[in-house]
Amino acid sequence: MAKAEQAAAKKTVTVTQIASAIRRKEYQTQTLIGLGLNKLHRTRTLEDTPAVRGMITRVRHLLRVEGEE
Repeated sequence: MAKAEQAAAKKTVTVTQIASAIRRKEYQTQTLIGLGLNKLHRTRTLEDTPAVRGMITRVRHLLRVEGEE
């Protein structure tokens, strides 16, 4: 595969923060920051990897996940 085809073949997942990190445990706040989220209604499109999926699972109650295939 050419590089352009590989880039197009990568799956992505879109996450939006829907709840505040205030009064949450420190690891949850740090996980949100790791995902690129730290304010309400911020949206990020991330590569769908096992590491990202694990981070989403840890804070799934604070996020809306879109683009799952």
